[in-house]
Amino acid sequence: MPRIAGIDIPEQKRTEVALTYIFGVGRRNVKQILAEANVNADKRAKDLATEEVARLQRAIDKINTEGNLRKQIRENIERLKRIGTYRGLRHAMGLPVHGQRTRTNARTKRGKRKTIGAMKKEELTKHETPTKE
Repeated sequence: MPRIAGIDIPEQKRTEVALTYIFGVGRRNVKQILAEANVNADKRAKDLATEEVARLQRAIDKINTEGNLRKQIRENIERLKRIGTYRGLRHAMGLPVHGQRTRTNARTKRGKRKTIGAMKKEELTKHETPTKE
């Protein structure tokens, strides 16, 4: 399994797809990396020679990936929170940041539903305890 930028890339996938397993390398900039490293995109990751892996490593080192990129993103979010911007407040409250609706969707950010207000009749009868008269 070739190891590039501290990540074991999958052997069975094409190099073009396997490189996208590295955080910060997407479908768009993988073409530029492969062109710079002079590596065939259709070649499987297990078939890469050690010199090709080294060239890919050098090409990927020029862009911000993995730990450095995660740190930069985290610092940017902390800066937004610290200066009190709207986006920073949305991050702090755990709500969608980019203007999405929250009345019905946004389950990923807001979490599991919590019932607030009146219960339905069936649920109310389940919770009532029978009284002896």
